[in-house]
Amino acid sequence: MSSNAVDAAAAASLPGWARAINAVSQLFGAFSAGLIVVSIAVVCQMVFVRAVLGESSIWQTEFVIFALVAATFLGAPYIMLTRGHVAVDVVPLMMGDRARRRLYAVGHLVALAFCLLFFYASISWWWEVFEKGQTTSSIWRARLWIPYLSVPVGLGLLSLQMFTHIVLVLGGRELPFGLAPDARL
Repeated sequence: MSSNAVDAAAAASLPGWARAINAVSQLFGAFSAGLIVVSIAVVCQMVFVRAVLGESSIWQTEFVIFALVAATFLGAPYIMLTRGHVAVDVVPLMMGDRARRRLYAVGHLVALAFCLLFFYASISWWWEVFEKGQTTSSIWRARLWIPYLSVPVGLGLLSLQMFTHIVLVLGGRELPFGLAPDARL
């Protein structure tokens, strides 16, 4: 059986709530990739406007900054889902399966607490900007609540994705660190 068939079979055996969170993470990952592509196009347009047409740029720099920050926060759950983050698995490879699961749970619970703390703080920060109708100080005067919304949304979904992984690993439905029980150094 190919690895894609194994991955598809494993995904089908997940509980519905876990499949839903994974699907939303994939959707946000695609959206984040799109934001990066649009940012590249906007930078190229800005260079053309400034270098060829000799005009000043008004909105491009702010748009690119906001789009890349949004891509970072909104794409983080997808990176976690696909294990695209940088990982050093020397210690897990020296442990048995049971200890590896405990290490995974403890590490991810600490990370989850960190994400939840910042998620909580970002909600009031976003709400204040939304309520006051704050805009950027540039000529573009972009409403700040729109790009700032990516922070609580991204952290909230990242927290859900992290919780999902913890539950699946502790329940034996997913491998800790993506390592098979017999994987050793």
